[in-house]
Amino acid sequence: RTRNSTTIIGLLDADQGITPTAFQADLFPEPLRSRIVVLHEGVDTDLICPSPGATVTLDASGLTLRPGDELVTFVNRDLEPYRGYHIFMRALPRILARRPKARAILVGGDGVSYGAAAPPGKNWRNIFFNEVRERLDTSRVHFVGRVPHQTLQGLMQVTAAHVYLTYPFVLSWSMLEAMSAGALVIGSRTPPVEEVITHGSNGILCDFFDVEGLADAVIDALADQPRYQPLRDAARRSVVARYDLKRVCLPAWLSLCRGPAPPIVR
Repeated sequence: RTRNSTTIIGLLDADQGITPTAFQADLFPEPLRSRIVVLHEGVDTDLICPSPGATVTLDASGLTLRPGDELVTFVNRDLEPYRGYHIFMRALPRILARRPKARAILVGGDGVSYGAAAPPGKNWRNIFFNEVRERLDTSRVHFVGRVPHQTLQGLMQVTAAHVYLTYPFVLSWSMLEAMSAGALVIGSRTPPVEEVITHGSNGILCDFFDVEGLADAVIDALADQPRYQPLRDAARRSVVARYDLKRVCLPAWLSLCRGPAPPIVR
């Protein structure tokens, strides 16, 4: 309660509270909730869009990836448990064993963005990689660190399955951008994700802690990519309808900033 007090004081003094998701807004008690409008910053869906001819080349290995490849992607600002890195790594041996042509690309740094720090002298990436290393074909697991946004966009255009896991916390832009690019998102059944993804409609949801369930969902997506094209298309439509920067979010921001029209003086 003490930690939240600064936010509450600021909200009481503000003309308007703004939050990008209903999940965040609903964490506030009434009557504070009524002072908050849900308004996302928006996704440039004109720029971040499907591209059947997209390719991505990994600088370190020279490996070139294209749509149709059995590629699994996982993206965090930093690879840490708060965003489900440990769950993904524990699912990866089963995925790669069942799909001999599959590759996994993990984007993210070795620091900590949100959760607890790793033990001194260690990082979460190595802790959970070492936990499963002996059960992995490590030649098919690529840690690429943080990459330029253009590279990230390309990965979302070529991936066969994009895994997004999170504790109940702020939703990542990367998930919305993946959907905008037409990626199949396999996400955690947690409130921030459920606000955007409906299981079987515009993506796939799994229990956050269900390692085997996550692995099996990815395996199925890799094995029969055409069957999931309708979900990819629906994911794209969802983001265009609700989060498009130029046609939805920016006009709403401008309207909010202008406020109600002044009264006409006669």
